[in-house]
Amino acid sequence: MTITFITGANKGLGRETARRLIELGHTVLIGSRNPQRGTEAATTLGARFVQIDVRDDASVAAAAADVAEHEGTIDVLISNAGIPGPIGDPSTLTGTEALKIFDVNVIGAVRVTTAFLPLLRRSPDPDIINVSSGMGSLALTHDPSRPESKVIAPLYTASKAALTMLTTQYAKALPDIRINAADPGYTATDLTDHSGPQTITEGTDAIVHLATEKLGAPSGRLLDRHGETTWS
Repeated sequence: MTITFITGANKGLGRETARRLIELGHTVLIGSRNPQRGTEAATTLGARFVQIDVRDDASVAAAAADVAEHEGTIDVLISNAGIPGPIGDPSTLTGTEALKIFDVNVIGAVRVTTAFLPLLRRSPDPDIINVSSGMGSLALTHDPSRPESKVIAPLYTASKAALTMLTTQYAKALPDIRINAADPGYTATDLTDHSGPQTITEGTDAIVHLATEKLGAPSGRLLDRHGETTWS
């Protein structure tokens, strides 16, 4: 049975990913900063709640220790936790704002990956999925036909570009683990104020695909719901 840990899984894309993977037979661990929301999601979906704040080293270490004690291993790690950041004119952005966004969207993935690598290496087919975004793509944000080109979100887009590059670097450095990034696309979630044209289920297609690939599938890719895509 595949054991999957998902950060930010109490709502939105993380919760829907958990629901779909449970339907496919995964044992899912709901990672959430908020214990009430995390417990509710886990109870409703038939998962186990593990408290984790990706901004905090001690919290991440405690979550990994909890999983080591109860499950002993994981097969799939999905770094889904993320926050949007300021929209529009960047003239007044501050270093504090930038640190806040990168701390969750990029450094949070680093913390979680490092803490959970020993558990992943106990799996016969370890798999890491970083939930990135086409908003971090140079090509898509310059293509006037794409919705990614219509939004000014300097810190969010920069953080997702960094997360995609982080994914490729990990994939090169850790050939014993499958490591890829997923672009959910413009999806109606809290992050987009429910303005996206895709349903929440459509937004999880790429994540679920990556989480259910077979042993020997490639590493270092960025996928959206239509297949492999380019980042540049």
